Amino acid sequence: MISLITMPLIEPGKKAPPFTLKDQAGKTHRLADYEGKLIVLYFYPKDDTPGCTKEACAFRDTLPSFKTRKAVVLGVSILDEASKGKFAGKYDLNFPLLADADHEVADKYGAWQQRSLYGRKFMGVARTTYLIGKDGKVARRWDNVKVDKHVDEVLAAVEQL
Repeated sequence: MISLITMPLIEPGKKAPPFTLKDQAGKTHRLADYEGKLIVLYFYPKDDTPGCTKEACAFRDTLPSFKTRKAVVLGVSILDEASKGKFAGKYDLNFPLLADADHEVADKYGAWQQRSLYGRKFMGVARTTYLIGKDGKVARRWDNVKVDKHVDEVLAAVEQL
């Protein structure tokens, strides 16, 4: 049975929920590891699918601009580390892809939502991006992200902080 209970989205100005997740190389990442940095935390539905690949490659291609502005990019989806490793290797993704296999972090951030595809309802990750400020608080949130131009919008928001 599918649970329809989802956590509320974290509003700008609120403290970002802590997390501990492993990336495609098995390295552990904690929100606390990035204290004092700008963090782009983006949730995506599935590794190696057209929209998710386009979004990941856009972050990859723009990563130098994020780094210049002292911002880190972290991608999160519910598939495991092995899937993340294949995805990162296939597209030379040079930033951490975090495995949230039990969707606990997606739940905390309100990205685990009821979805619908061809009339079928199911629970899954809604494409959601958070910009977390150096103070650990959410500075900006994008819901139901459309991949085209999204990375440019996020970079512009980083530049404003």
